[in-house]
Amino acid sequence: MGSIRIGQGFDVHAFGPGDHVVLGGVRIPHTQGIVAHSDGDVLIHALCDAILGALALGDIGVHFPPSDPQWKGADSRRFLAHCAALAAARGYRVGNVDATVIGERPKVGPHAPAIRAALAGELGIGLDAVSVKATTTEKLGFTGRGEGLAAMAVVLLERA
Repeated sequence: MGSIRIGQGFDVHAFGPGDHVVLGGVRIPHTQGIVAHSDGDVLIHALCDAILGALALGDIGVHFPPSDPQWKGADSRRFLAHCAALAAARGYRVGNVDATVIGERPKVGPHAPAIRAALAGELGIGLDAVSVKATTTEKLGFTGRGEGLAAMAVVLLERA
C-alpha cells in the first residue's frame, strides 16, 4: 500500500415523515425526516464509503447491512468511527475531507460550521482539514423536487 490513498463516496436518502434531518452528526430542524434504516445521515454515509473505498474494503452496506436489525435507527457516527478504526488498523489516518450535500432544503450553510466541527472531532483531525459545502440542483431531479437529499465526499488517507 502506498503512502496516500484517495476514496470517494456518494449516498442518497428520501424524505419522509419527521421533523429533522441529521447531517454530519448534527441534528437540523426540517419539515421532513429521512427514510432510512439508520439515522439516514447522507453526509456520514458518503464519507464512510469514501474511507472504505480508499481502503478497498467495499461499501457501507457490506459493513452495516440494512438487513441487520442491530443497525435500525443507529447513529451514523458509529459507522464513521468504525471506518476510521479500519483505516488506523491499516496504518492510515484521515488527512482531509471534502464533502458536498446536494438538495434544495434544508439550507446547510448556517449549519456548516457545526457539521465541520462535529466531523473533525469524530475523525480526530483539525477543522482546517474538513470542508463541507452544499449545492442545489436548480430544482432538477429528485433533490430539486424536494424528494430527498444526496451527499458526496472525497477523503485523503495518509500513512499515520
